[in-house]
Amino acid sequence: MSIPPYILGGLATLPYYRESYPKRVSSYDRTGGNKDFITVKPWEAKVLADIDGTGVIRHIWCTIASEDKYYLRNIILRMHWDGEPNPSVETPIGDFFGIGHGVAKHFISLPLTMTCDRGFNCYFPMPFSRNARIEVENQSDKMINAFYYHVDYEELPALDENMLRFHAKWRRENPTKAEYYPSGEEGKNTTGEGNYLILEAYGYGRYIGCILSIYGLKPGWWGEGDEMIFIDGEKWPPSIHGTGTEDYIGSAWGFNREFYGPFHGFPLMGNPDWTGPSSMYRFHIEDPIFFRKSIKVTIEHGHANDRGDDWSSVAYWYQNEPHYEFTRLPPPELRKPRESI
Repeated sequence: MSIPPYILGGLATLPYYRESYPKRVSSYDRTGGNKDFITVKPWEAKVLADIDGTGVIRHIWCTIASEDKYYLRNIILRMHWDGEPNPSVETPIGDFFGIGHGVAKHFISLPLTMTCDRGFNCYFPMPFSRNARIEVENQSDKMINAFYYHVDYEELPALDENMLRFHAKWRRENPTKAEYYPSGEEGKNTTGEGNYLILEAYGYGRYIGCILSIYGLKPGWWGEGDEMIFIDGEKWPPSIHGTGTEDYIGSAWGFNREFYGPFHGFPLMGNPDWTGPSSMYRFHIEDPIFFRKSIKVTIEHGHANDRGDDWSSVAYWYQNEPHYEFTRLPPPELRKPRESI
């Protein structure tokens, strides 16, 4: 059975009826009391949802009370679709919900929010045909005293055959390798080699966007880096070549304030000299980027990669399975955020 496209959501679909069975998995107190949370011991993994059947996850909400100062980097969020051996989602939970550096800070975008610094929401649709499994792992020596959550989903008779699976992966370069040019000589980058890698995927699918988190290690503007998105194995120059980091995020001439919008934002700004932690996002929701065989999403770290700073990111995309493991999650000591200046 083929499900028509209007099931996918959005204001235009609200008047349409469909055979949909709304469901929720949550941490509510099964005894009828008010202890509506789970606890997670040090180095323990807990399954939040293990859903059999066919459907689409529409919304995930959570809030967390932990003894760990770095809980947003030390709690790992994983998602598996249809019994796959490798998770399609594997990322520190704070970065997944939109801001890096282990920071919880109020912002609201269309697919992700950190409402009032503590209510984390995700609205990316996540289809599954046989099973959806979501878990968290506490990779620290501290207790998670309370983890509240909702996973809202629809049971459906079938999925459209063109519906892809949701993916999100975190990676970090700390620091990026700076290219050095002779004094007075402008750097040139005509290959894209050495750029910061946001995503590398094989198969067919759609790149949705990313969170970029940069910790400036020395004074000076770390932007100026062009995004270069190579589609289906093409060589430089790629199909999509930008003009600067802040341009990709939707600003211009740098950033003069924090801001957040539906598709792009800069909710965390570092020091006036560009040292310290900054975090930004860009979502390709109205300007889709499809690929048929492969995609490589990169961005320069400084002009022609002339900066060596602490970069991390979460890439979001949809694709067919199986997916390529372009990055492996490093251990907690290599994920630890730097202290703010």
